[in-house]
Amino acid sequence: MLLKPNPENICFGCGGANARGMQLTFEQDDAAGKIRGAFRLGPEYQGGTGFIHGGIIATVLDEVMGKVCRFRGVRAVTAELAVEYLKPVPVDVDLLIESYELEINGRNLKIVGEIRDGTGQLLARGRGRFVIIGQKQQGNGGGEKAESK
Repeated sequence: MLLKPNPENICFGCGGANARGMQLTFEQDDAAGKIRGAFRLGPEYQGGTGFIHGGIIATVLDEVMGKVCRFRGVRAVTAELAVEYLKPVPVDVDLLIESYELEINGRNLKIVGEIRDGTGQLLARGRGRFVIIGQKQQGNGGGEKAESK
């Protein structure tokens, strides 16, 4: 299932109503229990010349990991996020993003996200703890930030 930016959501990462936002699109693979994305990040997201800013890398990982909560039909918020910056992420290259749940313990979901280049080389990895705050609301198209994180 394709997870397009919701035109009513102003979220910087995944919302469609934020002209300055990233408007990230992901794919939900129900069979594998994974969220995936494929895109390029342009020079407007760079830190050091030619490389994506570390905060943007963290944002992308937070977004893809937050979408994993959809598999449980819950609303959750990021409680902790740790990022391993394994290799510089170049500007304007094809990137593959993937995320999946590691475990659940009470209201806590532990989730992993990875960013790879087009050759499959691992560039960055995120590990997050998301706290469930409620059940997913019906009828808003699943694009609301609070539902996806």
